[in-house]
Amino acid sequence: DKGSKFGREQQEQTWHNAEVDALRKLAAADVRVPVPYTCVDGVLIMELVTDSEGLVAPRLSDVVLSKEQALQDHAEVMRFVVRMLCAGLVHGDLSEFNVLVDQDGPVIIDLPQAVDAAANNNAFAMLERDVKNMTDYYGLFAPALLDSHYAQEIWTLYENAELPPDLKLTGHFDMPTELADVDSVMLEIKAALAEEESRKERLR
Repeated sequence: DKGSKFGREQQEQTWHNAEVDALRKLAAADVRVPVPYTCVDGVLIMELVTDSEGLVAPRLSDVVLSKEQALQDHAEVMRFVVRMLCAGLVHGDLSEFNVLVDQDGPVIIDLPQAVDAAANNNAFAMLERDVKNMTDYYGLFAPALLDSHYAQEIWTLYENAELPPDLKLTGHFDMPTELADVDSVMLEIKAALAEEESRKERLR
């Protein structure tokens, strides 16, 4: 809190440990991520991901894809999302800027903010955002993807303990069509507030 050197070092150590743990866990789950090697002067040293010519692999945001390649790579990234979730993690910041493209396809990077899917109340919202970011980008090249509902399909299967790591997804999900009963919810809120006010009056 005071911004001391010791505090900063502890924050860096925690940050690096979290990313290294996530990288190792995801590699074991067959998600394509860079291999972490060591940490030097607060810098995490990882495998250099390269293209077919040995140059630094470009970010997905810098790559132009054919429709067929976009569909193929999107399916691969969705498999990675599923495998991450089966390993207990949600990336939390997945986008075209956090994916490299080498000669074999997408490689997921930047994982210090990955969250525990079972322990974080915002896990579904984060997964939904991750999936939307990736689908929106690949959808620039394959517009049919924009009508898919992968996040809802994945999360529902996960909650029902029916999500194997290599499940073939459909992208289809029957979205709820019933309107929320807002009036009933408001009545319950008002009743709870009235009960609380009554309790306070009794204590005075």
